[in-house]
Order: sequence, then structure tokens, then C-alpha cells
Amino acid sequence: MSGAKREHWEDVYRTKAADSVSWYQPTPGLSLRALDELQLPATTSLIDVGGGASSLVDRLVERGWSDLTVLDIAAPALEVAKARLREDAIRVAWVVEDVTVWRPDRHYDVWHDRAVFHFLTEPEQRLAYRRALEIGTAPGGFVIIATFAPDGPERCSGLPVQRYDAAALAADFSPAFTLEHDWREEHATPGGGRQSFQWCVFRRR
Repeated sequence: MSGAKREHWEDVYRTKAADSVSWYQPTPGLSLRALDELQLPATTSLIDVGGGASSLVDRLVERGWSDLTVLDIAAPALEVAKARLREDAIRVAWVVEDVTVWRPDRHYDVWHDRAVFHFLTEPEQRLAYRRALEIGTAPGGFVIIATFAPDGPERCSGLPVQRYDAAALAADFSPAFTLEHDWREEHATPGGGRQSFQWCVFRRR
């Protein structure tokens, strides 16, 4: 993403309450369900890409997860999450980075991305994302990803998006990742709208 897009997302979190943006969810239910189905121990390492102000990290801290990283392009979004966690914020690694230029310096057992990948509308952006993904996931590790579905919005937060079904995501992530499971979600926005999401779980070869 360009510097202009970094400024865009920083402005979003400076001017809007975290619980008023369209992607807000009171509880990250589907993310937690996906993790529960994988039956992973609390020692599992997880990175939440684009996690921002999401409460997923709160729920995992409550569950005793001990190796958590949250990455977001917008520092103000991470500050919201840190303030909410208070003293528990020191139990999380916070990374302010654009995932398309970031180079992980370690492997993660789980890569979680709810609604970042669909903002990458140019092929070179998606290629850069996949490079980071392949560097950052451990062999046998999992990718839990959600994007707008084919009948989802064409734009979000004033930006165009790329919509996917499970087959399209699987094609984009092959051959390094194998599709294990997929499902759809009808997300209710704070404003009362509905957004169709496609969720997939991949396994690193």
C-alpha cells in the first residue's frame, strides 16, 4: 500500500469510533470458532494481520495464549487495542507495518486475516502479500482468512475491493497452501447493513 493509503487508515481511526466502522464485530465469533475447530494449544503462535482495534487479541489473551502478534498499517488502530487491554498489552507484540512491504523475521503457526486481503486490488500487491505470507507461516501452519464474497460490497471505507469465492482464494494461494475448509458469513454492520464474507482455512504445505 502507498503512503496515501496509510494516511487513509490512520484518518479512519482518528475520526471514527472503533465500534462504528462497518467491519466492527462485538465478538470475533467466527475467528474463535475456526481456532477452536483446529484444536490448537495456547502456546500456538498467531499473527492477526490487519488486526487493528479487533477484540480477537483480547479473547485470546483471556484464553491464555502466550505468543500473539497484531500487525496493522494504522498505528491509531493498535493504540485502541492497547488501551483496551491495559496491562495485558505487554503480552502482545504490536507491529505497525504495511503487510505488502513487511518481511516477517519469524514463522507463525497461524496467520489470521479478516478483511485485509480484499483491499489488494492490484496483482503486484497480492504477490507481495503472498511473499510475506509464505515467509511468515510455518510448515504445516494455518491461514484463516476472510474477504468479501462475490455478492459482497464493491467498495469499503471509500476504497475498491477484490471479491472472492473459496475457489478464487484457493487459486490465489496455491500451490503453497491447501484449502481445508470454507464457509460464508452475512456480517451485520453497526449501521444495520449486511455484508457477505467468504471465509477460508488453508494449510501450509
